[in-house]
Amino acid sequence: QVQLVESGGGLVQPGGSLRLSCTASGIIFSMDAIGWYRQALGKQRELVAVSTRDGSTNIADSVKGRFTISRDNAKKTVYLQMNSLKPEDTAVYYCNAGLRTIWGGPYSDYWGQGTQVTVSS
Repeated sequence: QVQLVESGGGLVQPGGSLRLSCTASGIIFSMDAIGWYRQALGKQRELVAVSTRDGSTNIADSVKGRFTISRDNAKKTVYLQMNSLKPEDTAVYYCNAGLRTIWGGPYSDYWGQGTQVTVSS
């Protein structure tokens, strides 16, 4: 069974930092793009950051300069380092990845269960 498991969320004061991790488990032959989305209460899910297979990254303007995304293909893991957190960063953060689970097959889209990040004093 293929799944994405997130960790690292929690409660942090404004200006603080958190590091999210997302690890893909199961039989996986390769990873395509992998990244993070977030959904605040009453709002639509939005892209935060994504790392493509060739190593390039795309970071949302709202977090540029504060958040950094990195990936470790050998560990099938993506990280989101979040610095200078603001109350408006409060949301459930979801990991998303394109995974090839069949040899020679296509990439399929997978989502993690989400991890809550709350920025509050």
